[in-house]
Amino acid sequence: MNYFGDPAVWLPFVFAGLMGLSILIYVVLDGFDLGVGVLFPFADDEEKDRMIASIGPFWDANETWLVLAVGLMLVAFPAAHGEILTALYLPVAIMLIGLILRGVAFEFRAKAPAPQKTLWNNLFFAGSLMTALSQGFMLGMYVMGLDWTWAHAGFGVLTAAFLTVGYSFIGATWVIHKTDEYLQRKAVDWAKGGIWGLVLGIGAISVATPFVSARIFDKWFSWPEAVYLAPLPILSGLLVVWLWVMLRKMPFAGDRLSWLPFAAATALWVMAFGGMAYSFYPYVVPEKLTIYAAASAPESLFIILIGTCIVLPTIIGYTILAYTIFRGKATELRYD
Repeated sequence: MNYFGDPAVWLPFVFAGLMGLSILIYVVLDGFDLGVGVLFPFADDEEKDRMIASIGPFWDANETWLVLAVGLMLVAFPAAHGEILTALYLPVAIMLIGLILRGVAFEFRAKAPAPQKTLWNNLFFAGSLMTALSQGFMLGMYVMGLDWTWAHAGFGVLTAAFLTVGYSFIGATWVIHKTDEYLQRKAVDWAKGGIWGLVLGIGAISVATPFVSARIFDKWFSWPEAVYLAPLPILSGLLVVWLWVMLRKMPFAGDRLSWLPFAAATALWVMAFGGMAYSFYPYVVPEKLTIYAAASAPESLFIILIGTCIVLPTIIGYTILAYTIFRGKATELRYD
């Protein structure tokens, strides 16, 4: 098969890669600001303001990556979009309600009278929790093939809890980087607890995934396929050990290298995502639809690719710009 000469082969592969990249960036970027919201009950009012200040310039732009991922699926893999959205209609609706609650609460908490600020803080937490739990449930159902059974729904509930704790972990590492003094030390304690939720979540998905199909089982445990996967669990284990040792030593003198836990947490998410991508490729709907069967016509994909080549660098550019301009520690929260 001529992989590079046949658009019906390389175009679906390119769009699968772009969609996967968008989902990965979304999980990391919106994952940390969802995690900050999930951690709200453990902070006092002054700390909540500082935590909001740490995500204020970024949270709205972070969600752009979700829009891009869903948009790419809709136009490039319409059959998969229909299959996935139909199976996950309820958790998707809950996620959207949670995202709306977050956006409204983010704005209203700054404008509401002091007695009502607690209400909007609670709604920001509720929206963050709803979004994280629904995404975790969707992940579990996706891994199990989108079939609604009691066992699969139970696994979805399990992954919902673990992903939420995982989000709180990467959120805590972000707070470590963006704050100092007492709140930073508090965030270190949050991260020490949250890392085990992420590890358990990755472990649960790793245990379940090879039993979804004989094809995936062979990818994991047959020779030489197992060799291709081996670096991911080994590196992930080393990252977890390094993170734990690092968190026990923080904060470093002079607040040096406060970004390292967030960078290591990001690398851990990348490893986990890479393992899933390796396991399920070439399926976009596990064991039902491959990226080639679900893809739009090559002519349509080529036109969409031209637009993506314009839109994607723009999104990357303003994301880098935002994180560059607002680098450093979060300052006092101001709205004037």
